[in-house]
Amino acid sequence: MRLTKLLFTLGALTWAFSFSFAQKVTIPVTTKNLALVLQAEKKGEQLKIIHLGAALNNPSEYEISGTVYTLQAEGASSNTNAFAVAGINNNFTEPAMAVVHADGNNSVDLRYENHVVSASSDGATLHQITLKDPAYPFFVDLFFKTWKENDVIEQWSVIRHSEKGAVTLNKYASANLYFFNRDYYLTSYNGSWAREMQPAQTQLRQGMHTIQSRLGTRENLHTSPNFMLSLDAPATENSGTVMIGQIAWNGNFSIQFETDVYKNLHLVAGINPYQSAYNLKPGVDFETPRFIYTLSFEGTGKGSRNLQNWMRQNNLLDGEGSRLTLLNNWEATYFNFNQEELVSLFKGANALGVDMFLLDDGWFANKYPRDHDRAGLGDWEANQKKLPDGIPYLVKEAGKQGIKFGIWIEPEMVNPKSVLYEKHPDWVIREENRPEIYFRNQLVLDLTNPEVQNFVYGIVDNLFTENPELAFIKWDCNAPIFNGHSKYLEKNNLPQSHLYVEYTRGFEKVLKRIREKYPTVPMMLCSGGGGRTDFSLFRYFTEFWLSDNTDPLERVFIQWNFSYYYPAITMCNHVTNWSNKPLKYRIDVASMGKLGFDIKVGELNDKDLNFCKSAVANYNQFKDIVWHGDLFRLVSPYDDDFASLLFVNPGKTEGVMFNYLTNWRYLPETTIRPVRLQGLDPDKKYRIAEINLYENQRSPVDATRVYTGDFLMKVGINPNVNLSRPSVVLKIEAE
Repeated sequence: MRLTKLLFTLGALTWAFSFSFAQKVTIPVTTKNLALVLQAEKKGEQLKIIHLGAALNNPSEYEISGTVYTLQAEGASSNTNAFAVAGINNNFTEPAMAVVHADGNNSVDLRYENHVVSASSDGATLHQITLKDPAYPFFVDLFFKTWKENDVIEQWSVIRHSEKGAVTLNKYASANLYFFNRDYYLTSYNGSWAREMQPAQTQLRQGMHTIQSRLGTRENLHTSPNFMLSLDAPATENSGTVMIGQIAWNGNFSIQFETDVYKNLHLVAGINPYQSAYNLKPGVDFETPRFIYTLSFEGTGKGSRNLQNWMRQNNLLDGEGSRLTLLNNWEATYFNFNQEELVSLFKGANALGVDMFLLDDGWFANKYPRDHDRAGLGDWEANQKKLPDGIPYLVKEAGKQGIKFGIWIEPEMVNPKSVLYEKHPDWVIREENRPEIYFRNQLVLDLTNPEVQNFVYGIVDNLFTENPELAFIKWDCNAPIFNGHSKYLEKNNLPQSHLYVEYTRGFEKVLKRIREKYPTVPMMLCSGGGGRTDFSLFRYFTEFWLSDNTDPLERVFIQWNFSYYYPAITMCNHVTNWSNKPLKYRIDVASMGKLGFDIKVGELNDKDLNFCKSAVANYNQFKDIVWHGDLFRLVSPYDDDFASLLFVNPGKTEGVMFNYLTNWRYLPETTIRPVRLQGLDPDKKYRIAEINLYENQRSPVDATRVYTGDFLMKVGINPNVNLSRPSVVLKIEAE
């Protein structure tokens, strides 16, 4: 590759490349440790993937990295295409792009045109590679945004054309990758309500394996957009090569893993094309969602820390800030409460020492009161019987108790038994010629419609206008889309196949408007639990509700699996009465993220109340380590009878270690093996003390002993987790 022109503008920090086409065009897309290398013979030729793996010490050798492979089977020349297409004879792999041109031709051929590299204002490097169909004015721009230190790549495409009519996009992927390894082990996640993020490992053989959702909204109710792909052998926490990532799209998604005759792997990720053919007009850009991933050569632990750090620093709203601890009324009252009862609960929040009281479902609607989940959704005025003085009174009374006030909403949904449904049946996604199908007794509002977008925005705006001191929003979303039909699209002569895409875009339009006017108010992302967790939404939300399952034993596993993709600062964990596990166990588990309570404080005995107070005080001392530190998973509950996790601050001067019994069968009184710590400074000296001790509980951990980091990482410490000590929290401090 010969560089013939270099433009460098200091003010914008951008540069552009143009190349001599006498020899191959080689485009290394690199981070500190990762390299994706693309190559074309010259302008107008196919762009190929020639390397995906570890970065090379000598960048000049990227140009020859593809010469070591010999692919000779029929059609093999297309297997490595950087963006596989449908409709041309020599492509035997799953297409990333399938279109019908304005003249009815249903083939597409994409050839390298040019590319530009620039430095983005947020510190990343952006590659834009333009591909063009030689027979049509049809273009696909491939974008790769790289975060050097985090080894993270964001990948997406922009589709555009200047044909004489609309082009129908039948498939329009964000990413197309090709791996040259020998074996592939995919970890994906299934589940349902209260069973979120259940992992399953599959060895990928020849053929296709697909992770997908077709629910329209609440998209990862049964399948997560997150995945781990181990290369050559199953990765462990600290060894092996593994890709960890997701398709960041709050709608129908598809990630396809196709193993070919060479045992190489072709990956295509993007919006699920299910019932979503899109008519793209000339001069209009269609931008696909981000496919976001890291590649770790040091196991899943390193990969997850890459993503967590990237998310806190670059993707999560207020990712390096703080969060509010709270008391929620849901499991204490459900729908059955009144104004006086809520005010009495404020005193409990104050007694615990938390920051905020969160009023959950049931506070609204009058003609059809929200006394259960069968009515009222959509009628967002305070219920006069329950709350005669409205929300402003509650905000004021909470302030008198020294706490903030937050509120639950589900603004995208409607109950058929509501004034909104009676007035605007045309605002509801429903097929008029089919029976209405309800999920949790509700239907989805049509966010393709700008009027509905204004309505949803207005719900939030009115709450803040009436209550400027409102401190928090819990935004729920409980129903997927059934019998998908948009009256708005019908009236505007737009294809119904646009529904799933435009619904998701409409939702993001609402969120953008909210954040333009209310940029800092914390908002929790909730969807019957963890039904919405894609990275795209964390530009607008500060945290998420992992699961309605608050049993602490189940939460150990659920939080463990979510932690591969999301930092602890995003994870809302509440102490409830779901199980018979000790109060200490419940609080210890919930402290491993963003702590909250969902209990009747007034019903606690003095011992339990005092423990809660001390545990909240301890949490306030170490929460910054949990929120902003590095996470090391030390003992897996899937491999042993207990779980052990360690958070270490960036300076390696403080850490907090959580240990939980996960098997209540008969066990020895103490564990027989120490746990080796990670992430410490081997040359530093540390003291370890047990915290969150219940009442007069004595700890076997000697808080006066001094250990070197070297000893703790090579020999370890025994937290003595057993039936009488089912949860142990250790504070680690350097001298």
